[in-house]
Amino acid sequence: MPQSELLSGAPEFRIQLPKDGGEARGHLLAEFGGNGTHKFLLRQGSLVVAEAWPGLGDHARGHREALRASGTLVDAPPVGGEPETPPRWLMTRDVECNSSSAAAALVYGYAASGPESWRTAEGHPLADYLSTGWRAPRKAWLVRGSNVSGRNLVRQLWLEEGIVSLAAAHLPPLDETDPTKSALRRFVEDGYEGAASYSQKRGLVDELHAFLTQMRVGDTVATIGDGQLHIGRITDRAVQTSSPGGLSNLRRSVSWLPGSHAYEELPEEVQQKLSVQHDVVDLTGVLDALDALTGQTDPVSPIASGSSGEESAVERQTPRELRLPEISEALATELLVHDHAWLQEMRELLADEKQLVFYGPPGTGKTYLALKLAEYLGGGPEQVKIVQFHPSYAYEDFFEGFRPVEDPETRDVAFRLTAGPLRELADLASREGNRHIPHLLIIDEINRANLAKVFGELYFLLEYRDRSVRLTYSGDDFPLPPNLFVIGTMNTADRSIALVDAAMRRRFAFVELSPRAEPTAGLLARWLRREGRDQEPAHLLDALNALIQDADFAIGPSYLMKPGVYRDGGLARTWRTKILPLLEEYHYGEGLDVPGRYGLASLRKQLP
Repeated sequence: MPQSELLSGAPEFRIQLPKDGGEARGHLLAEFGGNGTHKFLLRQGSLVVAEAWPGLGDHARGHREALRASGTLVDAPPVGGEPETPPRWLMTRDVECNSSSAAAALVYGYAASGPESWRTAEGHPLADYLSTGWRAPRKAWLVRGSNVSGRNLVRQLWLEEGIVSLAAAHLPPLDETDPTKSALRRFVEDGYEGAASYSQKRGLVDELHAFLTQMRVGDTVATIGDGQLHIGRITDRAVQTSSPGGLSNLRRSVSWLPGSHAYEELPEEVQQKLSVQHDVVDLTGVLDALDALTGQTDPVSPIASGSSGEESAVERQTPRELRLPEISEALATELLVHDHAWLQEMRELLADEKQLVFYGPPGTGKTYLALKLAEYLGGGPEQVKIVQFHPSYAYEDFFEGFRPVEDPETRDVAFRLTAGPLRELADLASREGNRHIPHLLIIDEINRANLAKVFGELYFLLEYRDRSVRLTYSGDDFPLPPNLFVIGTMNTADRSIALVDAAMRRRFAFVELSPRAEPTAGLLARWLRREGRDQEPAHLLDALNALIQDADFAIGPSYLMKPGVYRDGGLARTWRTKILPLLEEYHYGEGLDVPGRYGLASLRKQLP
């Protein structure tokens, strides 16, 4: 089989596998795949993660299985001779993938963004080498017209005459069919001098550019009038004409579909997009949902080759539903949770509330449980991000803010708008192709920061996921994607849970992890049985917690679930250096003999 032509000017790209598991290598190909992006050649000798995560799509899963069955993927020896390296497969020949994302999914074992995952040797993302000229075959747009200088043009003009329009009374005659944004900026600066603020002018340029240049014949267009969503198809190019009062100088012909849809009955993702306060809004991200409302399909969508390993066009038109995976018995066994139903309840809480907090004393496994649960529900580690709050943590750290950045060539330093972990994860979750995949943010020690300061206007979005807000720094209209979930952890030993304000309590579900109640109470005993160890540490921990009157200072089992505890003298050392200091703090100022009351010798006398 002849090798496909490599994309000229594009270097070799690499993916570093987790836990020092080696790397995969590949090149962009000149040929385009079925989804409109360059194909990708995965090189012989690349290493591939052997485990497939629950979120991996059926096509990618089948591709991996076929390569395994054909001998293209074989067992690889441990990297560096380390036996604890997770199992990997070795690629015995070059493999052509339909896109860089398909290649990344093959390598990682979970759905991943190829343009961001693949990097050059210098660390530059593959996205820097992709052409930006490609446009989706069909896009969708919202154009507002229910209040144009007090007139409801949707009812009075658009639906009757089969058009959609923009008011552009001060725009000069346009000679170009598709004027550039820079040309429109000059026209707006000249024509609207003194008639609009700088912010209004900037918004008007964006809206005019979208209406005149970005919209195409065949695109879907939607508008809201009298609480109803109307949907149609653009049938002609934009024309400039005179109109009474200059309310509809720019027009496009539209074939409006019969019927309408009540706003309150629209899918959440559509309501979210419609809440953006601009006269022209790109709705391409919810095009599938709009098609589902009307029963329309895209007649010009390209059909992907059956040999590409990707989904067909028909399959791509069907929106995939966001859902959290059901909890498996294997996960309950791995986490040593006594009751499978308890984990299932956590899944349902997240599905309903979107945000929950695990709270309890130290050592109860809050962060460990949050991480394991998040990776399982998200279908892989790429869908999970963890941050830890602290007193100096701020909105600029968490979401976005201006930070000093050094130019690598000139060494000059400038302040640039930089995304924080929440914005990065939200952008990843809202990408096309990712919207049905759960993404989870873990906030460790969530009560350590000033939450109102850290969340800012995002506090509103935690409760109203169908809305968007204007961001402080970038000015973007930002919604929290419906597939973004938040799990927080909170230590109660310092009484800080009592300081959590009502706004946060209303936005999060709270789940207690206590050494005196399951699933934490019997965790150490179950772990000791699995490890084949004596049950004495579990009995000692139970006896200790029976003596502690305040549940917030009870000692969790995690302190005794480490290998060092079971080496010679390890239990006594852990008790002396980890557990007793916590109880010294609890009884500070009381003059109590803490080692005499809570020491191992005293507790062993109480055991039967």
